[in-house]
Amino acid sequence: MRENPEYAGGGLDWAADLVRAHSWATMVSNGADGAGPVVSHYPFLVEDGDPRELVLVSHVGRPDEQLHRLGTQELCVVVQGPSGYVSPSWYQVPTAVPTWNFATAHLYGVPELLSDQENLAVLERLVATFEAPLPEPFLLRGTLENSAYAERIVHGTVGFRMRVTRAVTKEKMSQDKPAPVVDRVLAELEGEGPYANPSLAARMRSVRS
Repeated sequence: MRENPEYAGGGLDWAADLVRAHSWATMVSNGADGAGPVVSHYPFLVEDGDPRELVLVSHVGRPDEQLHRLGTQELCVVVQGPSGYVSPSWYQVPTAVPTWNFATAHLYGVPELLSDQENLAVLERLVATFEAPLPEPFLLRGTLENSAYAERIVHGTVGFRMRVTRAVTKEKMSQDKPAPVVDRVLAELEGEGPYANPSLAARMRSVRS
């Protein structure tokens, strides 16, 4: 991803917050024997620990760990926040071109494979994280029956921990536009048109403040 100081994202804290808010990410690695890129999609969590580091945990279904050669080479995890189309017609200026506003982070590191028990703990936390908002959370070990089921199926997955050693972040939220133009873009995104996008508008406002 081309880095542009005008649209620079943040550091590891910024990236961690992006992962927490948008856990579904894209994994990219080099395939074996010149097979080309390998791409998968999985949810990621931020592991608590040293605040100076960013450590991600996730899992893959077998045999994705072989396809990605996890633990033997660098992996790139692509995380994306709110994004959306911005029409030049909203600018109300004589000349303009369309664009796309977005927030994203490319996070690199060599994964460390987890034991079955460590993997099960990650899966428990993953389920608990996403079930928490529900009125009756269905937890991985919520019942003896489901706990036994989880113990059986864990062998079909491979958990991993990745310490981020390199991060490229970008946040393009119309920072290069004058305030009146940004106001008009926000009005459209918060309106009822075909490209209404409240989550993108909220992100733009947070960047602007």
